[in-house]
Formats: sequence, C-alpha cells, structure tokens
Amino acid sequence: MVVLPDLIEEGLTTLFCGSAASYASARSEAYYAGPGNRFWSILQETGLTPYLFAPTEFRQLAALGIGLTDLAKNETGMDADFSTNGYNPACLLKKVEEYTPQIIAFTGKRPAAVFMMQALGIEVAGYGEQDTRFEKTRIFILPSPSGAARRWWSSEPWHRLAAIHHGIRGTL
Repeated sequence: MVVLPDLIEEGLTTLFCGSAASYASARSEAYYAGPGNRFWSILQETGLTPYLFAPTEFRQLAALGIGLTDLAKNETGMDADFSTNGYNPACLLKKVEEYTPQIIAFTGKRPAAVFMMQALGIEVAGYGEQDTRFEKTRIFILPSPSGAARRWWSSEPWHRLAAIHHGIRGTL
C-alpha cells in the first residue's frame, strides 16, 4: 500500500525523492512532516517557495515546478527501520522516463546510492550535482533534511540546486 501519493506531473523542473515517508509524514499524510525536518524551511530559505509552507500544503509545489516522491513508496520510518529491499529503483526510473523532470534531487545519500547503483550501475560521487545524467535529467544529491541527520547537514548543495532550478524556470 502506497503511504503517500506522488506529486508528479509533466513539465516539472525538480522532482525531490526521499527514502520513505517518516512515521510523522504517514500520520499526517504529508511529506517531510517530522518536527525536526528542515525540508520546508530550506525550500523557503533558498527561494524555492515564496513562504514557509506547512507540510500539508505540499500539493502547491507543483505550481512552482516541484514534485515529490519516495524510493520506498510502501515503507514508513527512518532508513534504519527497513532494508533496501523496500526500495523500488525500477519504479522511480519509470516515473523519470514518463514525466521527464529536468532535475531529480535525492534528499539523502542512501536512496541516491541505491537508485544510482541498481538503476544506472554507477556510484554516488558525493553531494551536489552528479556527473551522470539519466537521459536529459540532471541528478542531484542533497544532505538529508531529517532531524536525525543533523550532523551531516549543509545548506550549500540545496542553494546550488535552487540556483539551477531558478535558472531553468527563469525565476528570481
């Protein structure tokens, strides 16, 4: 059973992809809803959203050229709570092929590493834009906004992504 519906449509500039819905997100039926999660605040800080969205406003991102999905659509919890067997890189690959976002931005290294190895046969190069593209889609890896990942947090890759997103859309 899918925990959170995808927010995905043709014409997206950036498709954010997380690991799986957190318990808080599953309960509230909204992406990145954990109290310590920085996702919504970093979107505002980088200008990707015009104000601080509440997690329940996630559907409004589509109007800004932003979509949301998870690599493990049927799982809940933190990465440590489930095995990589719950991930479905083939399903994400189909979504990227069908909807052709200009950028796919992974909100964490683990889902990016699983996707890139299983779907593309390559290893992650670190945070930021990857040297590899999937067809015309650029690939970004961002530090996880989860409160549980604070020690690895850096806003810098998020700002680089936002600059490219704005450049593509002609905004800011």
